[in-house]
Amino acid sequence: MAKVAYATLAANPDYLIGATALARSFRMTESEAPLLVLAPEDLPGLDQMEAEGVRVVPTRPPEVSEAFRERHSRAAQHREAPFTRGEKPSFHDPLLNFAKLRLWELDEYERIVFVDADALFLRNCDKLFGYPGFSAAPNVYDALDGFHRLNSGVFVTEPNKATYETMMLVLDAPDAFWPRTDQSFLQDYFADWHGLPYIYNVLQYVYFRLPQLWNWDATKILHYQYEKPWQEDHPKRAELGPLIDLWWNVMEGRGLPESLDPIVPVA
Repeated sequence: MAKVAYATLAANPDYLIGATALARSFRMTESEAPLLVLAPEDLPGLDQMEAEGVRVVPTRPPEVSEAFRERHSRAAQHREAPFTRGEKPSFHDPLLNFAKLRLWELDEYERIVFVDADALFLRNCDKLFGYPGFSAAPNVYDALDGFHRLNSGVFVTEPNKATYETMMLVLDAPDAFWPRTDQSFLQDYFADWHGLPYIYNVLQYVYFRLPQLWNWDATKILHYQYEKPWQEDHPKRAELGPLIDLWWNVMEGRGLPESLDPIVPVA
């Protein structure tokens, strides 16, 4: 069998909270592949992360120019490409998103399935290792035109250090600006990306914005894009309450419900 792995990114303490729940959901899938957690080596709490049965891979964002860092600071990114459909929490740092590109350096693995730390595994996803690299699920959460765009919360890649070096030349080209950070970059770099079924990356807004696409029995991975379920005073508790409760059930070891129906607005 090819050497494969799942991976996630815990770039700061807040996303380490998400990675903990992700690891606990991953154990329920009974996959034989390992789960890697890419994280800064000095991040507090990594020993507890290893106790969850994952392999911690010390990681830092790519080395980029100061001009690139200025263009992709939180203030600049939110000013030049503001989020208008949801709210990013205060701990969201756009620059840290690019650390997931370090996956391409891990060429001891033939294939890696990346899953964002603000997600949950609901079912076994080992079938993804049969997809070509680069494959990604669509960015569908409030309209069907999202099927034309990828979401970098779940993707399949074939690590290759030479590819990583080429990616870095494109990433930090003069005046390059990636409005949705790694997501914009990956869609540009892999323009002929292979599409994964959306059930491998069901974005939480589908629950109340596109309930016709919500299929609990088929969903493999649930992705909490925008607001995070562990946030205090969650701004969308009214719309996402059952999904927030689901996340906490997994985090606290209570498992998954047999069914979870969407909230359909009354006309």
